Amino acid sequence: MADVLDQSEVDALLAAVDSGDIDEQSAGRRMGPVVEQKEAHIYDFKRPERVSKDQMRALESLHENFGRNLGASLSSFLRTIVEVRVATIEQLTYSEFIHSLPNPTNFNLLGCEPLEGQMCLEISPLIIYPIIDRLLGGSNNEMFIPQRPLTLIELRLIRKITDRALAELTAVWSSLVEVKFSLADVESNPHLVQIVAPNEVIVVIGFELRMGPRAGTMSLCIPFNVIEPIMSKLATQGWLAYRRAQHDEDQSQLVVRRLDAARVELRAYLAETSITVRELLNLQAGDIIQTGKPAADEVLVRIEGKNKFAARVGKHKQGRAVKITRRVSPGDHLERPVTEVSEAL
Repeated sequence: MADVLDQSEVDALLAAVDSGDIDEQSAGRRMGPVVEQKEAHIYDFKRPERVSKDQMRALESLHENFGRNLGASLSSFLRTIVEVRVATIEQLTYSEFIHSLPNPTNFNLLGCEPLEGQMCLEISPLIIYPIIDRLLGGSNNEMFIPQRPLTLIELRLIRKITDRALAELTAVWSSLVEVKFSLADVESNPHLVQIVAPNEVIVVIGFELRMGPRAGTMSLCIPFNVIEPIMSKLATQGWLAYRRAQHDEDQSQLVVRRLDAARVELRAYLAETSITVRELLNLQAGDIIQTGKPAADEVLVRIEGKNKFAARVGKHKQGRAVKITRRVSPGDHLERPVTEVSEAL
């Protein structure tokens, strides 16, 4: 065993190096080998990370698209701006996830055929009750959040939100694997539900839902054994290549699906004419306004205030109707020249 130098001998060697009596290499041999410092990383054997960082990033990217689509869907349904964004994504054990949830809450068990097992979708009461209040015509001002399970009526209302979330989840996941999400059961106490062993690794994706001044959280629990068969598809390179191949088609289908449900205003204009303000003020019940346009002529149909079609007036069953005959140009008014009254007041 090599001799250990005391502090005085170390000082003497350093002084000799400074004065040039001995070189640094010789001094290093006398002082002994230098121990290299290595960085240590904490590793918890009770909670191994079974999902790589690349796969976690792929899951995060996947559910960022889900958040944007769900926000758009809820905004159109609730007639107010709803923002949904991914707040956190982490690996936990199932017991840690369950103990982090409030009780009571809205805890949904999701089937994900053909994948084996179940996932969980938890929605916080902090945003559940403002949504219910909005659906029932409330204003969400000074709202009290009750600490109780949802009633049957409230569950029926929230089912409309859950169904939209499952539809968007199915659409987003279909770009990765053909899967159909469905609602298997709803529970208010998460401690009564055990879909996997308490020490089983799960991926928890936390979302923030914001509706006006109100905000709450939504958590998607994905057990590792459910997504284990498709883990190879979550590799970064394979995922990006797969996304590039289907990006255009998926976006086109999404736009078409959104447009199909959009409402537009349609108006049919029978005729147009001009009168003076004096004539307008003297109008009485039973007066006839002449337009100079024959009743058999085509009428103009406008969509959102823009000329779109020509049509003829008729009757369908018990109501008035118009039958589209042709398209018209934006500047076409289908009007014959009429003599405008220019009497001054």
